[in-house]
Amino acid sequence: MMKRLLPLMTAALLATAAPAWAAGELTYVVNNESAQFDPSTTAETFALPVIGNSFEGLVKFAEDGSVVPALAEKWEVSEDGLTYTFHLRDDAKWSDGKPVTAGDFVYAWKRVLTPAAGAKNAPILYAIAGAEEFFNDPSKESGLQVKAVDDKTLSFTLKQRLPYLMQILPFSVFYPVREDIVSADPDGWTRKPETYIGTGPFRVSAMKFGESIVLEKNPNYYDAANVSLDKVTLRLIPEQATALAAYEAGDVDGIEAVPAPEIPRLSSEEGNGFMVVPALGTTYAFFNPHQKPLDDVRVRQALSMAIDREEIVEFVLQSADQPAIALVPPGMTLAGEDFRDGTDNFGLSTTADVEGAQKLLADAGYPNGEGFPATVFMTYSSPPIEKLLEAIQQMWKKNLNIDVKIQASEWQVFYPEVQKVEYQIAQMGWGADYPHPMTFLENFVTGSPNNLANWSNPDYDKLIEDSKATNDEKVSLDDMRKAEAIMMNDHVILPQYHRNNYMMMKPYVKGFWRSALNQPYFSGVTIEK
Repeated sequence: MMKRLLPLMTAALLATAAPAWAAGELTYVVNNESAQFDPSTTAETFALPVIGNSFEGLVKFAEDGSVVPALAEKWEVSEDGLTYTFHLRDDAKWSDGKPVTAGDFVYAWKRVLTPAAGAKNAPILYAIAGAEEFFNDPSKESGLQVKAVDDKTLSFTLKQRLPYLMQILPFSVFYPVREDIVSADPDGWTRKPETYIGTGPFRVSAMKFGESIVLEKNPNYYDAANVSLDKVTLRLIPEQATALAAYEAGDVDGIEAVPAPEIPRLSSEEGNGFMVVPALGTTYAFFNPHQKPLDDVRVRQALSMAIDREEIVEFVLQSADQPAIALVPPGMTLAGEDFRDGTDNFGLSTTADVEGAQKLLADAGYPNGEGFPATVFMTYSSPPIEKLLEAIQQMWKKNLNIDVKIQASEWQVFYPEVQKVEYQIAQMGWGADYPHPMTFLENFVTGSPNNLANWSNPDYDKLIEDSKATNDEKVSLDDMRKAEAIMMNDHVILPQYHRNNYMMMKPYVKGFWRSALNQPYFSGVTIEK
């Protein structure tokens, strides 16, 4: 997901900064700072550099995408495929040295399923028997099939087989959190280093919001002997061009993104540390189907048909991203097929269909744009995104003769309005939380906290439910494709592009990797300089 931006670090400040490099230390630039570092409740991708390096769950992803043991050293699955029993390693500890227990997981998962906690991804836990019932009625806690058999044994039972369960368990919503820490300061425990107690290879040692967050090696991590870095500084520099200048001046070791216009130059230079990281992500805008003129599907489709996605990628983004005409990105394989293979185009194309868009708009009562109501396209403050929206704005003016206003505000202002569905068009997007199409599709189920258009279709809901219930992966794939078609043919979103991540990391930094889920990993990094 997207998020807010904070004040720009000036070039003058960067010019006077001391060199970032020191043995065992790394400085990595992030362009956005999350407002929510709670692994149980956040849905912000921008929190991943902190959460993903200071917390771990039962299992984790390896660099090759496989699922490997983390806090759990082994597990068993019952013959019927419903009950999972995980055994925690004896040396699993919190960053303050206290043992991690099965009860920590039980507490964390129950908290996710408590509506007052505000967990954005609570429905992911509905796979557990009794979870949805408990979420809707706290008196049904006894029906939740999660238990601590003993301090080192966690058991839970699914309501039905879930073929991709091991792919979702590394997601942060399944991480443990400490009851004593959270209950002592429910709103502030993630904002102070002394209470941000985790289970990962690093622990937070300093939080200077608007400037940086510092991670230091966690000596209580079970695999601390193989963590070489002593310190990782996550420096906030909102402007990508300023971050690149700092990188090329040698003031920082890595930057999470580069300005689009610089991609051709950087990709052609040898030995500069330029990296293209495939990302399971789609950038899109929400159409609000409850607000005029977007309450007419013909208007929504016309707006989507009138933009040239190829031009956006090539000339606006100047990237190797892929024009998107659907929600689920390519790169997710089920039953031997990429989800995108053989799917429909939903009346859209990667270039503009001006004639078709004009006809639809006329059919909706706005011939040549006449009488089109005042419409606002809301976005969070971000120079690259605002440039993208300005291009779309110009395409709508040229192709449909309509004027759409762009309204940009900081994330902490923008996102609450979107959550309340108080907008006409809102720029958003989604990065996969786990490598399965359901991470995108589940967001559009009725009542999902990530269904930011408050869209509802019972046929869609039923297909998603059926796709989870079947043990046949081909049937599940077919159901998910049909569900996506329902949502896309209703044009709830304005798909723009499926994205890659373009970043820089100094060649002397070895062992760094960034997953397709947008998580940077520092635990295996060594510095050879």
